[in-house]
Amino acid sequence: MQRIHIVGGGLAGLAAAVTAAESRAPVTLHEAHRTLGGRARTSEGPYLTNEGPHALYRRGPHWAWLEQRGLLVPFASVPPREGTRFLFHRGGALRRTPPLSLLRLARLNPRSAPVGSDFHSWATGRVGEEGARAAAHYMGVALFHHDPGSLSAAFVQERLRRATALPPEARYPVGGWARLVERMASHARGLGVRIETGGRVGPGDLEDLRRAGPVIVATQLDSARTLLGDPSLTWDSGRTALLDLALRTRRGDPFIVSDLDAPGWIERFTAQDPTLAPSGEQLVQAQIPLAPGAARADAVRRAEHLLDLGFPGWRDRTTWRREALASGRTGAVDKPGTTWRDRPAVDRGDGILLAGDQVAAPGLLSEVAFASGIEAAVLAVGLLGGSTPSTQRATGSS
Repeated sequence: MQRIHIVGGGLAGLAAAVTAAESRAPVTLHEAHRTLGGRARTSEGPYLTNEGPHALYRRGPHWAWLEQRGLLVPFASVPPREGTRFLFHRGGALRRTPPLSLLRLARLNPRSAPVGSDFHSWATGRVGEEGARAAAHYMGVALFHHDPGSLSAAFVQERLRRATALPPEARYPVGGWARLVERMASHARGLGVRIETGGRVGPGDLEDLRRAGPVIVATQLDSARTLLGDPSLTWDSGRTALLDLALRTRRGDPFIVSDLDAPGWIERFTAQDPTLAPSGEQLVQAQIPLAPGAARADAVRRAEHLLDLGFPGWRDRTTWRREALASGRTGAVDKPGTTWRDRPAVDRGDGILLAGDQVAAPGLLSEVAFASGIEAAVLAVGLLGGSTPSTQRATGSS
């Protein structure tokens, strides 16, 4: 009997596994690590961190997909009192409000922004230089890119509109993303999916899998390029320095410090989910985008300067610290003249399908992984000759 093989056990691979198994297709999921989750993998130990700030946006199509299957774990939203502790770094100082021009820009319909123009030029024509620059830097939170103003205006404006929506769309899995990953994996197993961890699939193994049926490669694009030997599998992504800190609790610490002088973001994640750190401590995560060739130390110094301004005495309060660099692991970014449709296609031909957060699927952040995983599974089931209900397909705006 032919079988669908999925390489990669992150959100894209798990979404593909569930979708394919719902059509009663036999499915095996292969994950090289001993734990599932990919970039949504939560660290072990007393400090439950992920690879940079993580949030699930409530209005995205993947939210409805999870809800329909009873897969939504308890989620935390931003407590109203914490929403008032949102600080903006602009003009070298911390302020409680952003420029009004940024807020005016955020209200504009994303469809008014052209694909072919860069965001900074388009936004400057709408609200002026100050608002355009501040909005571009603000979007470092969702793009992890050192120069969001250079990207497609349509691409950035859609994300700006959703990132500034009221009430906020962002939701945070209580206890970290591992809870959501575990629930998806358990559901997949209940549908008959065979999950194999701790074994890496190499180019030589791929031929054997292809003879058994369709293969969905749900890995980072760099890994997929190596596995498939396909140099065309490239797309721009961000490069960002990550700094995780556990601090002894101090009353009055801000919830967020957003850098509007340059892209950068610091968030106190225990504000909405105290379970992420031991009692009496709080978990703070910073991400500072880096230009190609720039040193991680430069970004860390910027993060520390923001911490000096927003978190008094943080150095003496630090009980745990971790630094990392994420390169090509922060999702796709679209340059002027391109949209998500121009990214590497899901269907690679010859029974090979692609899923992940840098492929041709719509959505914001993890929504791309869900959308591409679901689409790949629908196509794989079709290749087996099975039923592919249209309700299984993921849709979204560009």
